[in-house]
Amino acid sequence: MGMHSVSAPGAIHTARQASGSRLAHFLARTGLTARGVIYVLVGWVTALVALGHSSREADQQGALHLLAGKSYGLVSLWLLGIGFAGYALWRLSEAVFGVAGDPPGAGPRLKSLARAVIYAGLSYLTFTVISGTDRSQAGRQQDITATAMRHTPGRVLVGVVGLIIVACSIALVVEGARKKFMRYLQTFRMSARMRRVVEVLGMTGTIARGLVFALAGVLVIDAAITHMASESGGIDKALLTLRDQPFGEFLVMLAALGLIVFGAYGLCEARWRKV
Repeated sequence: MGMHSVSAPGAIHTARQASGSRLAHFLARTGLTARGVIYVLVGWVTALVALGHSSREADQQGALHLLAGKSYGLVSLWLLGIGFAGYALWRLSEAVFGVAGDPPGAGPRLKSLARAVIYAGLSYLTFTVISGTDRSQAGRQQDITATAMRHTPGRVLVGVVGLIIVACSIALVVEGARKKFMRYLQTFRMSARMRRVVEVLGMTGTIARGLVFALAGVLVIDAAITHMASESGGIDKALLTLRDQPFGEFLVMLAALGLIVFGAYGLCEARWRKV
């Protein structure tokens, strides 16, 4: 009798842990799949813009609008919106309970919290596209920058934000070059050939994503220095600026390919990520 009274709470606790683990796995796999898909779509829109075949913004919102125009668009957008929400919840759980593959500490948890906020916003953006109440993402970013730059402290803040973006972008490039992303993957479940494929996809895609974000950060810093909010923007503004440079279309096509490759890596991560 005594043994049963002691073991019952333990069994309940174990069952709850297993249930929580299954939920975390579901949120992670769903969210990472959605992230992979959106980067493939952003890369595709970027390629179309580089070739002059599309006037859509080469960013997440442009990718969502591209998808919305397809016959299967509404269902796909709902799935992506739910996936982004799942990704945000998974990252939020990492911020609370710790990140698998990283040592204990505040740094990894803060990064997960930041990602949770970003993808919660992306989920919200997806549902505004579904409802038709969204507005230009690049225009919204420029409005926020213009408001901030009306006063000197605001311009300093914009410059600091740009520096943070550049610093995070450099960290991404280093992560890709050093293949640090592999420590988050269940490599023991991969064949030797698949491991090499995932390494190449992750390295190429992460470096490309870091370089695109770095250019966006440089434009934010330039906007703060020149007091011109129109010079700031996100991925779309960065890629359009790149397109206006010598050999710009070729460089944007390389960026598009890099973003698509990162999306492909993201789908691999959805399968083999440690959770």
